[in-house]
Amino acid sequence: MPLRRFAFGRTEDAVHPDTIRAALSEFVATAIFVFAAEGSVLSLDKLYKDTSSATGLVVVAIAHALAFFVAVAIAINISGGHVNPAVTFGALLGGRISLIRALFYWVAQLLGAVVASLLLRITTRGMRPPGFSLASGVTEWHAVLLEIVLTFGLVYTVYATAIDPKRGHMGTIAPLAIGFIVGANILAGGPFDGAVMNPARAFGPALVGWRWRHHWVYWVGPFVGAGLAGLVYEYLVIPEETPHAHQPLAPEDY
Repeated sequence: MPLRRFAFGRTEDAVHPDTIRAALSEFVATAIFVFAAEGSVLSLDKLYKDTSSATGLVVVAIAHALAFFVAVAIAINISGGHVNPAVTFGALLGGRISLIRALFYWVAQLLGAVVASLLLRITTRGMRPPGFSLASGVTEWHAVLLEIVLTFGLVYTVYATAIDPKRGHMGTIAPLAIGFIVGANILAGGPFDGAVMNPARAFGPALVGWRWRHHWVYWVGPFVGAGLAGLVYEYLVIPEETPHAHQPLAPEDY
Protein backbone atom coordinates (compact mmCIF):
# COMPACT_ATOMS: atom_id res chain seq x y z
CA MET A 1 0.00 0.00 0.00
CA PRO A 2 1.50 3.39 -0.94
CA LEU A 3 2.03 5.89 1.84
CA ARG A 4 -0.42 8.73 2.27
CA ARG A 5 0.97 12.10 1.39
CA PHE A 6 2.79 13.88 4.21
CA ALA A 7 2.06 17.57 3.66
CA PHE A 8 4.38 20.32 4.86
CA GLY A 9 1.94 22.96 3.72
CA ARG A 10 2.41 26.14 1.76
CA THR A 11 3.89 29.28 3.26
CA GLU A 12 0.75 31.27 2.47
CA ASP A 13 -1.27 28.80 4.56
CA ALA A 14 0.15 30.48 7.67
CA VAL A 15 -1.94 33.59 7.01
CA HIS A 16 -4.88 31.96 5.27
CA PRO A 17 -8.23 32.81 6.92
CA ASP A 18 -9.12 29.11 7.18
CA THR A 19 -5.95 28.42 9.17
CA ILE A 20 -6.61 31.35 11.50
CA ARG A 21 -10.22 30.29 12.04
CA ALA A 22 -9.17 26.70 12.73
CA ALA A 23 -6.51 27.80 15.23
CA LEU A 24 -9.00 30.09 16.98
CA SER A 25 -11.45 27.20 17.18
CA GLU A 26 -8.80 24.98 18.77
CA PHE A 27 -7.91 27.74 21.24
CA VAL A 28 -11.51 28.25 22.37
CA ALA A 29 -12.35 24.54 22.50
CA THR A 30 -9.23 23.69 24.49
CA ALA A 31 -9.85 26.55 26.92
CA ILE A 32 -13.42 25.37 27.50
CA PHE A 33 -12.25 21.79 28.06
CA VAL A 34 -9.41 22.62 30.44
CA PHE A 35 -11.49 25.12 32.42
CA ALA A 36 -14.22 22.54 33.06
CA ALA A 37 -11.85 19.60 33.57
CA GLU A 38 -9.38 21.29 35.92
CA GLY A 39 -12.25 23.16 37.54
CA SER A 40 -13.92 19.88 38.49
CA VAL A 41 -10.77 18.88 40.40
CA LEU A 42 -10.60 22.25 42.18
CA SER A 43 -14.30 22.01 43.08
CA LEU A 44 -13.86 18.58 44.64
CA ASP A 45 -10.87 19.82 46.58
CA LYS A 46 -12.86 22.77 47.93
CA LEU A 47 -15.89 20.68 48.82
CA TYR A 48 -14.26 17.59 50.30
CA LYS A 49 -10.53 18.36 50.64
CA ASP A 50 -9.92 14.96 49.05
CA THR A 51 -10.06 14.08 45.37
CA SER A 52 -8.62 10.57 45.72
CA SER A 53 -11.84 8.75 46.63
CA ALA A 54 -13.72 6.47 44.25
CA THR A 55 -16.58 8.96 44.07
CA GLY A 56 -14.17 11.76 43.27
CA LEU A 57 -12.62 9.70 40.49
CA VAL A 58 -16.02 9.06 38.90
CA VAL A 59 -16.99 12.74 39.14
CA VAL A 60 -13.73 13.86 37.54
CA ALA A 61 -14.05 11.25 34.79
CA ILE A 62 -17.60 12.36 33.99
CA ALA A 63 -16.58 16.02 33.97
CA HIS A 64 -13.71 15.30 31.56
CA ALA A 65 -15.92 13.17 29.31
CA LEU A 66 -18.66 15.77 29.09
CA ALA A 67 -16.26 18.68 28.62
CA PHE A 68 -14.27 16.91 25.92
CA PHE A 69 -17.46 15.85 24.14
CA VAL A 70 -18.57 19.48 23.99
CA ALA A 71 -15.11 20.78 23.03
CA VAL A 72 -14.82 18.34 20.11
CA ALA A 73 -18.40 19.01 19.00
CA ILE A 74 -17.98 22.78 18.81
CA ALA A 75 -14.70 22.57 16.89
CA ILE A 76 -15.10 19.53 14.64
CA ASN A 77 -16.65 21.40 11.70
CA ILE A 78 -13.99 24.12 11.75
CA SER A 79 -10.71 22.56 12.80
CA GLY A 80 -11.50 18.87 13.03
CA GLY A 81 -11.94 19.05 16.80
CA HIS A 82 -8.49 17.93 17.92
CA VAL A 83 -8.42 19.79 21.28
CA ASN A 84 -5.23 17.87 22.04
CA PRO A 85 -1.66 18.22 20.70
CA ALA A 86 -1.35 14.42 20.67
CA VAL A 87 -4.39 14.03 18.41
CA THR A 88 -2.90 16.64 16.08
CA PHE A 89 0.37 14.68 16.04
CA GLY A 90 -1.43 11.44 15.16
CA ALA A 91 -3.26 13.19 12.31
CA LEU A 92 0.02 14.74 11.13
CA LEU A 93 1.82 11.39 10.91
CA GLY A 94 -1.14 10.00 8.99
CA GLY A 95 -0.97 12.82 6.45
CA ARG A 96 -4.37 14.17 7.47
CA ILE A 97 -3.11 17.64 8.38
CA SER A 98 -0.22 19.76 7.15
CA LEU A 99 2.78 20.54 9.34
CA ILE A 100 2.12 24.29 9.17
CA ARG A 101 -1.45 23.86 10.35
CA ALA A 102 -0.31 21.43 13.06
CA LEU A 103 2.07 24.06 14.42
CA PHE A 104 -0.78 26.57 14.61
CA TYR A 105 -2.94 23.99 16.37
CA TRP A 106 -0.25 23.23 18.95
CA VAL A 107 0.25 26.88 19.81
CA ALA A 108 -3.50 27.48 20.03
CA GLN A 109 -4.09 24.41 22.21
CA LEU A 110 -1.32 25.29 24.65
CA LEU A 111 -2.45 28.92 24.88
CA GLY A 112 -6.04 27.81 25.44
CA ALA A 113 -4.96 25.57 28.31
CA VAL A 114 -2.88 28.34 29.90
CA VAL A 115 -5.66 30.93 29.62
CA ALA A 116 -8.18 28.48 31.13
CA SER A 117 -5.85 27.73 34.04
CA LEU A 118 -5.25 31.46 34.64
CA LEU A 119 -8.98 32.14 34.60
CA LEU A 120 -9.49 29.34 37.12
CA ARG A 121 -6.87 30.79 39.44
CA ILE A 122 -8.46 34.24 39.21
CA THR A 123 -12.07 33.14 39.60
CA THR A 124 -11.30 30.83 42.54
CA ARG A 125 -9.44 33.63 44.33
CA GLY A 126 -6.00 32.14 44.00
CA MET A 127 -6.53 28.38 44.20
CA ARG A 128 -3.45 26.75 42.74
CA PRO A 129 -4.20 24.26 39.93
CA PRO A 130 -3.13 20.83 41.23
CA GLY A 131 -2.08 19.50 37.84
CA PHE A 132 -0.91 15.89 37.70
CA SER A 133 1.41 13.65 39.66
CA LEU A 134 2.33 9.99 39.89
CA ALA A 135 0.80 7.79 42.55
CA SER A 136 3.01 6.13 45.13
CA GLY A 137 4.84 3.16 43.63
CA VAL A 138 4.31 4.29 40.03
CA THR A 139 7.59 5.04 38.30
CA GLU A 140 7.98 7.51 35.45
CA TRP A 141 8.43 4.74 32.89
CA HIS A 142 5.36 2.91 34.14
CA ALA A 143 3.46 6.18 33.68
CA VAL A 144 4.88 6.68 30.18
CA LEU A 145 3.71 3.21 29.17
CA LEU A 146 0.29 3.86 30.68
CA GLU A 147 -0.02 7.16 28.80
CA ILE A 148 1.00 5.42 25.57
CA VAL A 149 -1.74 2.82 25.96
CA LEU A 150 -4.43 5.30 27.00
CA THR A 151 -3.62 7.79 24.25
CA PHE A 152 -3.45 5.02 21.67
CA GLY A 153 -7.04 4.15 22.54
CA LEU A 154 -8.11 7.78 22.34
CA VAL A 155 -6.51 8.53 18.97
CA TYR A 156 -7.60 5.19 17.51
CA THR A 157 -11.16 6.18 18.45
CA VAL A 158 -10.67 9.57 16.81
CA TYR A 159 -9.50 7.89 13.61
CA ALA A 160 -12.33 5.35 13.60
CA THR A 161 -15.14 7.84 14.22
CA ALA A 162 -13.92 11.18 12.83
CA ILE A 163 -11.21 10.55 10.22
CA ASP A 164 -11.84 7.21 8.49
CA PRO A 165 -13.34 7.97 5.04
CA LYS A 166 -15.71 4.99 5.52
CA ARG A 167 -17.01 6.19 8.89
CA GLY A 168 -20.45 6.99 7.40
CA HIS A 169 -23.05 7.90 10.01
CA MET A 170 -20.50 7.08 12.72
CA GLY A 171 -19.13 10.58 12.16
CA THR A 172 -22.23 12.10 13.73
CA ILE A 173 -21.48 10.49 17.09
CA ALA A 174 -17.71 11.05 16.93
CA PRO A 175 -17.66 13.72 19.69
CA LEU A 176 -19.70 11.46 21.97
CA ALA A 177 -17.50 8.41 21.35
CA ILE A 178 -14.34 10.46 21.87
CA GLY A 179 -15.70 11.91 25.10
CA PHE A 180 -16.63 8.43 26.32
CA ILE A 181 -13.13 7.03 25.74
CA VAL A 182 -11.61 9.97 27.61
CA GLY A 183 -13.87 9.34 30.61
CA ALA A 184 -13.32 5.58 30.53
CA ASN A 185 -9.56 5.98 30.32
CA ILE A 186 -9.58 8.28 33.35
CA LEU A 187 -11.43 5.62 35.31
CA ALA A 188 -8.80 3.10 34.20
CA GLY A 189 -5.64 5.13 34.66
CA GLY A 190 -6.56 8.09 36.84
CA PRO A 191 -5.46 6.58 40.18
CA PHE A 192 -1.99 5.86 38.77
CA ASP A 193 -0.87 9.00 36.93
CA GLY A 194 -3.99 11.06 36.30
CA ALA A 195 -4.62 9.61 32.83
CA VAL A 196 -3.77 12.82 31.00
CA MET A 197 -3.61 11.72 27.32
CA ASN A 198 -3.31 15.40 26.45
CA PRO A 199 -0.10 17.49 26.78
CA ALA A 200 -2.08 20.75 26.72
CA ARG A 201 -4.26 19.52 29.59
CA ALA A 202 -1.09 18.95 31.61
CA PHE A 203 0.80 22.06 30.47
CA GLY A 204 -1.71 24.76 31.43
CA PRO A 205 -2.09 23.76 35.10
CA ALA A 206 1.62 22.96 35.36
CA LEU A 207 2.58 26.46 34.19
CA VAL A 208 0.01 28.38 36.25
CA GLY A 209 0.44 26.18 39.32
CA TRP A 210 4.18 25.82 38.71
CA ARG A 211 4.21 22.06 39.20
CA TRP A 212 6.71 20.48 36.82
CA ARG A 213 7.64 17.22 38.52
CA HIS A 214 7.34 14.29 36.08
CA HIS A 215 5.90 16.71 33.50
CA TRP A 216 7.85 15.15 30.62
CA VAL A 217 5.83 11.96 31.10
CA TYR A 218 2.71 13.77 29.90
CA TRP A 219 4.37 14.74 26.64
CA VAL A 220 6.33 11.63 25.71
CA GLY A 221 3.60 9.10 26.52
CA PRO A 222 0.73 10.82 24.67
CA PHE A 223 2.83 11.67 21.61
CA VAL A 224 4.14 8.12 21.26
CA GLY A 225 0.68 6.62 21.77
CA ALA A 226 -0.94 9.04 19.34
CA GLY A 227 1.75 8.47 16.73
CA LEU A 228 1.36 4.71 16.94
CA ALA A 229 -2.43 4.92 16.69
CA GLY A 230 -2.23 7.24 13.69
CA LEU A 231 0.23 5.01 11.84
CA VAL A 232 -1.59 1.76 12.66
CA TYR A 233 -5.02 3.01 11.65
CA GLU A 234 -3.83 4.99 8.63
CA TYR A 235 -1.67 2.31 7.06
CA LEU A 236 -3.08 -0.98 8.36
CA VAL A 237 -6.80 -0.35 8.85
CA ILE A 238 -7.86 2.22 6.26
CA PRO A 239 -7.88 0.56 2.82
CA GLU A 240 -5.87 1.95 -0.05
CA GLU A 241 -7.66 5.01 -1.35
CA THR A 242 -7.89 6.63 -4.71
CA PRO A 243 -7.02 10.35 -4.77
CA HIS A 244 -10.72 11.27 -4.90
CA ALA A 245 -11.60 9.00 -1.99
CA HIS A 246 -8.98 10.48 0.31
CA GLN A 247 -10.69 12.66 2.89
CA PRO A 248 -8.51 14.62 5.31
CA LEU A 249 -9.75 15.61 8.74
CA ALA A 250 -10.51 19.09 7.48
CA PRO A 251 -10.91 19.69 3.71
CA GLU A 252 -8.88 22.87 3.74
CA ASP A 253 -5.80 21.22 5.26
CA TYR A 254 -4.31 20.79 1.82
